[in-house]
Parts: sequence; C-alpha cells; structure tokens
Amino acid sequence: AGLAEWLGVMHYMDALKLMSVIEYVPPTSDENVTVTETEFVSVPVRLYVPRERPGGLKRGLVYFHGGGWCIGEAGMRNYDHLSRQTSNDLNAVVVSVNYRLAPKHHFPAQFEDVYAVTKFFLRRSVLAQYGVDPARVAVAGDSAGGNLAAAVAQQLSNDPEVETKLKAQALIYPALQTLDMNLPSYQENQDKPILSRALMIRFWSEYFTTDPALREAMASNSHVPPDSSHLFALVNWSALLPAEMQRGYVYRSPVAGRAGLAARYPGLLDARA
Repeated sequence: AGLAEWLGVMHYMDALKLMSVIEYVPPTSDENVTVTETEFVSVPVRLYVPRERPGGLKRGLVYFHGGGWCIGEAGMRNYDHLSRQTSNDLNAVVVSVNYRLAPKHHFPAQFEDVYAVTKFFLRRSVLAQYGVDPARVAVAGDSAGGNLAAAVAQQLSNDPEVETKLKAQALIYPALQTLDMNLPSYQENQDKPILSRALMIRFWSEYFTTDPALREAMASNSHVPPDSSHLFALVNWSALLPAEMQRGYVYRSPVAGRAGLAARYPGLLDARA
C-alpha cells in the first residue's frame, strides 16, 4: 500500500481496500439463516434473518464492521461468518452496515450512515416486519466499528424521536479517544505488524481529512488545541491505572498543538467521533 501511494498509483487506503475485495463472499443463505443485501434509508446493509423457530420474537443486532473507517465491508468472509453465527446462535436479526468510507468520505459521513440505519431499524413498524422484540435490540462493532457503536448508543439515548431504546452495546476492542496517541497500547504496538502505531494514526487522521498536517501532528501527540488541553487529564492513565497495571510504560503528557488545525477539522473533538 505504501509503495502504491509513493508511486502515485493509488491512495494508501484504496490499496488496503483491495483486501476487502479479496475477502468478499456473496450473500448466501443456509439451512439456518437467510442472507440478503438491501438498503435501509439508502445505506447498503447485509441482513441475516434466522429461520422461524418456536419461542416468540427474535433479538435484533445492528453491527458495524471495523477497518479504521477506511476499509472493510459487511461481506468480508470474517464478518459474514460472525454475523451468520450470531444470527443463528442468538436467534437474532443482524443488520450489518456498509457505511461510507474514507478517504472518499470523511467524518461525519460514517457516523451519519450507521446512525440513520440504526434509527430506521428501531422503528416499531420495521421491528414488527422482521419479528424483532423492541426490548431486545443492541448495537455492536469492532475497532472503528466499536467507536461507531458507542457513538450511536450515546446519541440515541438523547434522541427524543427514538421511541425504542437500545438494550445493550457490545464494543469489541473499540477505538474511543483521540486525545492521547501515546497510550500504553500505542507504545506496545509501536512497530508491531498488522496494526502499528503509525497505521492507527493514519486511520484516525484519514477519518477526518487527507491533509497530512493532521497526521503529522497526531504522530507527535500535539494535535489538540490549547483551549482543549484540560481534557488531557481525562486520559492520564498514569493517574488512573494502579502502578502494578502500568507495566513499566512511561507517561508523557500530550502537548497542546496549533489552534488552527482543530479549527479546520472540528470533527477531531466532536463527541460523535
């Protein structure tokens, strides 16, 4: 991916997206689950509906795939397997959302898509159509999808238009903060394969903009504007974690950066991000 971008062949994230294409599997039903692709409020989704069985109404789950808001797709082999098994094991209608991706679409496009789908699914008429119990609907996601699930759950709790409330949120290794890019997990995975610190920072910055200035500021942990530096205390893990759990990692407080950068990309400090 890096070589393709350096040669000017394609954007770094577009090269990574080839993985999604290779791993794609068509929607295929089996003896336990009916799988189809459709759209909810103009957003593509893959639906997993368990075969009718005795016992009343089904559970409902809206799932958001991971991939750093830039790659991934509901039809990837691992997500298809997860959604299919979840649907069968839990007798749940699973709505796996294909939200828009960066770099073509930046925040808040991803959030807007998953929020619109979830809000639509929570309509009493839609739940009734799929035989879903309004008291047993949840959202879930992994990595960037966990970020989206948390944001959706928070927003829904304050949305007066939503009559049906979520039963639960399941966040699988979620990405939840951008204030400090040097947490112990970033230090531990500094140069690890698959998801290094540099790649995670690239995902975060691409979520907001293709401007490399933000990525560079994040890499030096100096991307939060001075008037928001009081937020650093909220992620000061040296004060929050017991000494025996700090595992020898050294805390270095983030440094307040240029105000202009955050002004250009206000999503950086948006609660939905």
